[in-house]
Amino acid sequence: MDGSAVKLLGDPLRARIVRLLAREQMCTCHLIEETGARQPTISHHLKILREAGFVTAEPSGRFTYYRLSPQAVRELASSLMDLANQADRAQCLRRPCD
Repeated sequence: MDGSAVKLLGDPLRARIVRLLAREQMCTCHLIEETGARQPTISHHLKILREAGFVTAEPSGRFTYYRLSPQAVRELASSLMDLANQADRAQCLRRPCD
């Protein structure tokens, strides 16, 4: 796992958007209501999440609904599990100093 996922979800508002979209599909107006953030800010974070593959969008009439990609979350979880397994193995390993 590289630092991009940590950076992606390290922003508190993006992390909140991800948690909200894990519960249900929402449009921008719902996310504004839930977070108190302004529309340009929400749109900016949705763009970042879409470009990273964490969020997809579906037009519905005059609104666009956003949803979290379960596969992207599973891939992140798998990477974190791999990292935890490496950390378990590293508990017995110590690099000697010269």
